[in-house]
Amino acid sequence: MQACNILVIGGGIGGLTAAIALRARGFAVTVIERDPDWSVYGVGIIQQSNVIRAMSQLGLIDEYVSAGVGFDAVEIYTPTGVRVARVPTPRLVDGYPANMGIGRPALHKMLGDRTIASGAHVLLGVTATEWNDDGEGVDVRFSNGSSERYDLVIGADGVYSQTRAMLFPDAPRPEFTGQAVWRYNLPRPADLDALHVYNGPTGVGLVPISNDLMYIYVTTPEPGNPRYPREGQAALMRSKMTGCAPFIQQLAEQIVDDAGVVYRPLEAMMIDGPWHKGRIALLGDAVHATTPHLGQGAGMAIEDSLVLAEELATHDDIEAALSAYHDRRLERCAYIVRSSIAICMGQIGKGPPVDNAKATQEMFDVVAQPI
Repeated sequence: MQACNILVIGGGIGGLTAAIALRARGFAVTVIERDPDWSVYGVGIIQQSNVIRAMSQLGLIDEYVSAGVGFDAVEIYTPTGVRVARVPTPRLVDGYPANMGIGRPALHKMLGDRTIASGAHVLLGVTATEWNDDGEGVDVRFSNGSSERYDLVIGADGVYSQTRAMLFPDAPRPEFTGQAVWRYNLPRPADLDALHVYNGPTGVGLVPISNDLMYIYVTTPEPGNPRYPREGQAALMRSKMTGCAPFIQQLAEQIVDDAGVVYRPLEAMMIDGPWHKGRIALLGDAVHATTPHLGQGAGMAIEDSLVLAEELATHDDIEAALSAYHDRRLERCAYIVRSSIAICMGQIGKGPPVDNAKATQEMFDVVAQPI
C-alpha cells in the first residue's frame, strides 16, 4: 500500500510507536494527543525481552537502552521475603539485555523525539470530535475547528478510548478487577540486579530504572473501588505494606511524598471480535487492556504497532491488512490479558493462587515467539 495518509489518535506508548513504525514504512502520519502538555506520570515501567526486540526492529534500541537499566532475571519471593526462584530470561537481541526498567518520562521523551524527527505531524491539545468513513477515506473534524481527510484512522487512545466508544458502542467496557496498584520511586539498592516479585495478598515488585533509582509497585485489594484524595496517599501506601516482608516494610518508611505516589485501580477488557470497522482501527489498551501482573501492557501495544505497519505495507487493500493484523495479534494479546487477570484473582482470593515463577516463565516462552 503506497502513499497512505494515516491519523493516529493518542500520543502515548502505542500511538508513538505506531507513528514511528508507520513512518519507517513511508506512510504520512499525523498524531493527535488530547493533553496539551503531553505529560506522563513520573514512575517507571517494566519492558520485557519482546520489547527489546521490538525496539531493535524500530531502530531505537541504543537510545532506548541508554535511557534505562537492563536486567536478565526475575526473582520470586514469598510474602515473608524468602527467595524461592530466580528465573533467567532469554535475550532476544544479541549484545543487549533481556529486560529493561525505564522511567516513563524518559521513555515518553525518547519516543516523542523520534516521532517528531521521523517527520510525523504532532498536534497537542486536540481531539477528533467526529468522522465520516465513506469507504474510500475518512473525513475527520477536530476540536480546534479544522478538518482533514485520511486513508486510515488508528485509535491508540488507551483504556478509556473514545475511538472505541464511537466505533463499537456496544463493546465491553473496562471492568474493575477488585485490585489496585500503588507506585513510588525510591533509591535503588546496589545489589538489585533483577526484577524482584513478592507474592501474597499484597503483591510487591522492585524494578530498577536507572543506576540510582528503582520503583516499587504494590498491588492491594480495594473492595468497592475507592478513590483516595491526594493528601495522605504516602501514609496510606505505607499502611498497605504493614504485612509485607521485613525488607519491604523498611522500604515503606521512605514513602513520604504524597505527590510521588501514583495510585491506579486495575481494570481490564478484551475485544474478542473485530478490531476495526471500515477504515478505523484500534490498538493497544484501546482493544486489549490488561493488568500489570506480567508487565506486558505496553509490550503488547508496541508489538501491535509493528504488526499493523507491516501488514499495511504488505497488502494493497486496507481491509485485508487490518484483518491480517487482528489475526496475528488476537491470540497473543488474549493470553496476556487472561493470564494477568488470573494472577490478580488469585491474589485477592477470587480464584486459585497462581505460581508466579511458573506463570512468568510461561509468559517469557510465549513472548519470545515471533510476532
